[in-house]
Amino acid sequence: MDALILRLDAPLMSFGGVMVDHHNFTDRFPGLSLFAGLLANAMGWSHADGDKIGRLQDRLVIASRWDIAPEVIIDYHTVDLGQEKMREPGWTTRGQPEHRDGGPGAKFGTHQRYRHFLANGVLTTALSLGQEDSPSLDDIESALRHPVRPLFLGRKTCLPSSPILLSRTSGTDVLNILKTVPRFTCPTRPQQEAMAARWPADIGNPREEQIKPVYDQRNWKNQWHAGSRMVAEGPMEETKPCT
Repeated sequence: MDALILRLDAPLMSFGGVMVDHHNFTDRFPGLSLFAGLLANAMGWSHADGDKIGRLQDRLVIASRWDIAPEVIIDYHTVDLGQEKMREPGWTTRGQPEHRDGGPGAKFGTHQRYRHFLANGVLTTALSLGQEDSPSLDDIESALRHPVRPLFLGRKTCLPSSPILLSRTSGTDVLNILKTVPRFTCPTRPQQEAMAARWPADIGNPREEQIKPVYDQRNWKNQWHAGSRMVAEGPMEETKPCT
């Protein structure tokens, strides 16, 4: 199996957890939908390519670990949709204001949001593809080296601090491949002894208590969350010294 080694390093990241009331939560690890959107953006696809993005999402096989554990922070937002500038055309990309369905309070009231972020963490991922189709791993590698559009890690404000593509390697599965990648270290950032990791539950012989469902898939055609899968989460020790 060939896999791309990706390194997500940014001051802020957000991995699209389930929204509850006014809280936009972030998952602990990036899911299939995040990587599908990231790769589609690198290749210049748009939301109109929902079927293609969905097929790519179905092919993704990923294992991730936190080389440096992040801190969860919450950003508080308010927006007054009743302001004149928010009611009139011209303030959106398409020149028309966008409002929610519902009564005047929903359309023009003051809205509060609590956006959850992961701060100052560094995450490494081994990413491979199942079943033959387009794009190939070569296509994705090329797109990450020369992305059509700027890339971001969850939200458009979450800009990476360094190139996302680290290398390309091969191994028996994404978990074993990830174990061979040297850990990222930084003298100014604290790190735990073992790295928290997530990988597909059908590899690596995880213990029963490590297996859990995650809801990290998206219906890209209709733009809503859909689908779950089983993953394993547990500590990962270093297998190579990092120089």
